[in-house]
Order: sequence, then C-alpha cells, then structure tokens
Amino acid sequence: MLTGLATRFPRRVLVAAAALFVLLAGIAATTADALALNRYEAPESESVAAREFLGERFGTSAPNVAVLITAADGDVDDPGVAAVGRELTATLAAYPGVRDAWSYWSPAAPDTLASEDRRHGLLLAWVPGDADHVRSEVLPRLQADLVQGIDAPEVRVQLGGSDEVFRVVAEQARTDFLRAELVIIPVVTALLWLVYRRIAPALVTLGVGLFSVVGTLAILRGVTAFTEVSTFAANIALVMGIGLGVDYSMFLVHRFREELADGSPVPAAVRRTVSTAGRTVVFSGLTVAASLSVLFVFPYPFLSSFAYAGIAVVATAVLGALVIVPAALGLLGHRAARRQPARPGSTSESTFWFRVSSAVMRRPLAGGALGLVVVLGLGAPALAIDFGAPDDRVLPAGQPVRDMYDVIREDFETEDADAVHVVARDTTDEAVAGYAARLSELPGVLRVDSAAGAYEEGGRVGDPGPYGPERFTDGTAHRLAVVPAGERLADDPVGLVRDVRAVEAPGDVLVGGYPAELADYRDGVVERLPLVAVLVFVVTFAVLFLMTGSVLAPVKATVLNLLSLTVMFGVMVWGFQEGGLAPVLGFTTTGVIEPSVPILMFCIAYGLSMDYEVFLLSRIKEDYDRTGDPTGSVPRGIARSAPLVTAAALILAVSFAIYASSQVSFLQQLGIGMALAVAVDATIIRGVLLPASMRLLGHANWWAPRPLRRLHDRIGLREG
Repeated sequence: MLTGLATRFPRRVLVAAAALFVLLAGIAATTADALALNRYEAPESESVAAREFLGERFGTSAPNVAVLITAADGDVDDPGVAAVGRELTATLAAYPGVRDAWSYWSPAAPDTLASEDRRHGLLLAWVPGDADHVRSEVLPRLQADLVQGIDAPEVRVQLGGSDEVFRVVAEQARTDFLRAELVIIPVVTALLWLVYRRIAPALVTLGVGLFSVVGTLAILRGVTAFTEVSTFAANIALVMGIGLGVDYSMFLVHRFREELADGSPVPAAVRRTVSTAGRTVVFSGLTVAASLSVLFVFPYPFLSSFAYAGIAVVATAVLGALVIVPAALGLLGHRAARRQPARPGSTSESTFWFRVSSAVMRRPLAGGALGLVVVLGLGAPALAIDFGAPDDRVLPAGQPVRDMYDVIREDFETEDADAVHVVARDTTDEAVAGYAARLSELPGVLRVDSAAGAYEEGGRVGDPGPYGPERFTDGTAHRLAVVPAGERLADDPVGLVRDVRAVEAPGDVLVGGYPAELADYRDGVVERLPLVAVLVFVVTFAVLFLMTGSVLAPVKATVLNLLSLTVMFGVMVWGFQEGGLAPVLGFTTTGVIEPSVPILMFCIAYGLSMDYEVFLLSRIKEDYDRTGDPTGSVPRGIARSAPLVTAAALILAVSFAIYASSQVSFLQQLGIGMALAVAVDATIIRGVLLPASMRLLGHANWWAPRPLRRLHDRIGLREG
C-alpha cells in the first residue's frame, strides 16, 4: 500500500518522509543518553547469586572501584603518604553510594595491596547498583572529588576498577561513533557518485541510509523504555543502517535503470522495479533480520541489544527503499538513468563478471578448488581460536585507566580486586579452615583469606586482612577470598574459577568475584553457540526456500556463507588473538578473543552474506525460469547483479573498515572482520565458488521433493 502511494503521489510521499525524518532525528538525538552500560555478567548465574548474597549478608562484595595511590617521593610507608592513604580510605568509605572500602593502610591489610617496590598502594571499594548507576552517577563524582579534587602533593591518585574501565570504553565508543559519522557520510557519497555518475540518485540512496540510521536510533529509544540497550548498539546502527539502506536502494535504482534501458516509460519502470527488485529487497531484509534475531537466545542485554538494533535497521532500510526510492525515481525519471547509454551491441555477456563466471563454469572443479584453497588458507588460523575475558587492554596505551593497570601488572604481585570470592552457607569455622587450606593449595593461588585465618600453600600464615576475621563471617555464613597470583590471573582466569569450584566444599557454596562473573558469562555464551548455528540455518533455509523453491539452494548458500565466515575468523585470530595486526592498529594482544564479538560478527556477516546470495539467486532464478537453462542462466544472472553486489559490498566494507581507527579493540575487530568478510563474500565466494557449485549441481540447484514443490507453488514468493 505504501509503495502504491509512493508511485501515485511521489511529491506528497517525499514531503511526508522528510517530515518523518526530522521527527525521528529529534527522537534519535536523545537515544545516546538512554543507552545502558552493560556489565559482562550472566543473569541468574552462580557468580551473580554470590555477589547478591555477599551484599545482603556482609555489606560488601568483590570491589568494582580501585584507586592507585603513588608516592611522589619515598614509599607508601612514609608517614605523610600513609596519613593521606588512611584519610582517602575513610573518605571513600563514607562517600555517598559506597558501601565498603579498604586499602593497604587499613588495619591488618595484606602486603599484596602494595607494589613490590613499595611506591604504590591500592585502595579498593564496593559500590552496589547496576552498571548505569555506578558508571554514570558515582564514578564521575569520585573522579572529580577524590582524584582531581585532592590537595596532597605527597601522592598521585588514579581511579580504576572494572566499572571505570568499561565506562571509559563506552565513552570512547561514543566518540568513535561521532567520528565515524563524520567520515562515513562523505566517503559513501563519493562512492555512490562513482557508481551512478549522477548526483541525484546518489543523494537519494544516501538519504535512505541516513533514514535507516535515525529511524533505528529512534526505535532503540523506544526499546529502552522496556529493557536495557547497550551503548554499542549505536555503532551497529550507524554502519548497518548506512550499509543496508544503500544496498537496498542501489538494487532498486539498478533495476529501474534496466527497465528504462529496455524502453519502459517511467511510471511502468517504477512499478516493474517495485514488483521485482522490491520483492528481493523484502527477502533480503527477512534473511538479515532472521540472522540477527537469534541473538535473543542469549539472556544478556549486551547481545540482545544488537538483535534490537539489527531488526530495526532492516525494518527502516526496507521501508525507506520501498517508499522513498520509488517516489524519488518517479520524480527523477530519466535523470536517474545512466549518463551514457550502453554502447551499441554491448550486452551483459561482455562484462567482466560474465567472463569470469563463464570461465569458472567451463572448469568448475579447477576453479572451485582454487577458490577453496584461498578461502581455507586464509581461514586456517580460526582453528586456534581461544575465547577469554576482556580487560583494560581493550583500550590503547595512554588512556589513564589503562596506564594504571599496566603499573599494577608490572609492579604488583597480584591484584586483590580480582580475587575469587566464595560464600559458604551454614558451616563452621573448623570446616572453613580445612576448606581454605585446600583452596590455598591450588596452582596459581597466592593466598586465601577466611574467618579461620589467611592460608598459603595449605598452611595458616596469620590473620586474614584487612580488618581481621570479623569481616569474613556473620556467625552462620562464611566468605573466603581466593587471591590468585598475577600470572595465573592473566593466563587462565576461567581455569582458576573452574579449579576453585572443583575443590571439595563444606556444604553449599557459591563462587563469585569478577573472574567468576566473566567465566559464567563466557561459558553461557559458548554453550549456546550450537543452538545459534542451528537457528540461523533454519530461519535462513525457510526464507531462501520461499524464494527459490529449492532445498539445495539454501544448503549450498549456507556452506558458502560458512566458508566466507571462516576467512573472517581466521584473520581475526591471526590479527587480534595472535597480534598480527597489532603493529598496524596499535592495540595490545591478550591471546584471547572476547566471545560476544565473534558471535555478533557471525550473525551480521551471515545475514549480509545471505543478502548478496538473495540478490544473485533472484536474477539467476529469473533467467532460469525464463529459459530453463541451468548453465547459461548462472553467468547471465551473475553478470546482471554482480556489478551491483560488488559496488554495494565495497561501500559496506569501507563503512565497516572506518572502525579500524577506533580506540577500542572490540570495534577494531568488528570493523576489520566485517570489511574482510564482505569483500571476500562479494568476490571469491560469489564470483568463483557460487558459479562452480551451480555448474556441478545443474538442474539439481532448483530441486525439491514433490510435496515441498507443491508447498512452494502455494506460498512461495519470487521476482516477477
């Protein structure tokens, strides 16, 4: 109906679209402040239960705020420095929003709260509340009052902690979003002009991309009224909104130009464009939305945020392409056509992609084998992927909070803030003593603090600290702090948590603390990977079957997509996990990949790969339905769609690649990985492996069992 209005009343539709754009932009302007600062935690997990129990029964928990106090001269035991340390500890303990605070200068504090050279001391605190409360309300005030407001020349003070790290990460992501906006728009405009050689259709296409961006941000603003949405969703909204809005608009403009070149009058060309290419756009949108919707499988706001953003991007990009573009084309008419008509005698069979695909189809085994060698060679490093937890090193050196933790890693024996906290409910001091001794014997455990004392290597070495045994029991419940050595914490925090949970416990225990929260989040993500893969295949199979009527085409498309993703993950492992790209991009290698990023990239890349598959298959199937030729229809269909796919892929890859300049390694991984996936998919996969596989399958490309063929005849959708 909306498309019909666009073709009958184009001026009114464009005016209404412009007014809607202004309204959505006004709403979108408020979205950034409403987005949430999510933590890496698994709801209803053991670690979250332990944190809540500690807060309710002990009035403390794993510290999420850290303050590094550095002596200007001398060491942390000098009277002047110690006096400042005690004063700051008392001030922080009484600060609004802070429930507990302790430091190297607290009574009975362990020596590990001071650096080995005695120049630095740590002050730790627990601030209850969700990430938004801690990061948006408490930490900025602490930075102003405690760090910048201190008048003590004896010391230098730096603010840190897990929440401060990811507060800075979120701020940097917002900065990168604004910078990307300033770069993407002129770059995409220039590329569109190169594709069209006319400014009017270029501006229309860019306008749809911008409409998708502001529409998505406005929708996310509405979603925030019901649930948390991560700040990183804005970055996805920008690059995917521009990418899909441009992709879908280009597809319609390309088809419109073909109709004009075939002699159709403008109104008929618009109607024909919508009835053919418009349906393909809907199919493509359904495929991308289906791929991203599986992120709802994860009960984590961080990942579900990208599902909301992705579905909103698809909805707004499809709406813009099917309403704004037809109205604009109806008004532009032949001003949207190619500036130079095709040369007499020239056909699609004279194009580069026709020659390449025809050559591949003459020798499909050789061409396919060569393509597989390249793809599998680039993807081989993916076999060594290792998932791990993120830390401050997602930020570049030079960021104050990153520099603070570089000092801690270099000069401290361990970091007490990252202790594993164990809650033992309804047990005795004697049972806790044996349990603490067993925990202290674990490889990589430096010390265990409990109500029964401090234990190292199975033996009691003194009273627990800080403040003594009274902080570790309330009479019936006990808490134990398992302090790991810095090397074990850096190399294997997840394994440390597993080891602690495997130790024989005196009854019912809960294991928490920051390492346990990261381990539970990681395990929850990894455990759901098989389900995600199955769901992605099922939903995309259904969409492609409705379009093609074939059961083999969706299976083949899935295999080709997975090959494309193999390259993305291979380069990601080599470039980021192993550090191959570190000298170029300036990030710090940690030897692991945070699992949320590959999952997000998988869903986005899979959807976009299907996007291009739909574009190509629609033209191949159209030719096959007309001619019944399983061989000739492939290069002819590719020749008519590959230039468009290549141009769209170039624009999308450039949009993603802009994030390679980000100051957050998450966004660098996303930018480089997605740009590469899109480029490989549009060239090697669709230009070589697709025609080779279709040549080998022949008529079987379009085969389906008789019952499914009858089903497709009834409910299937196709171009034309």
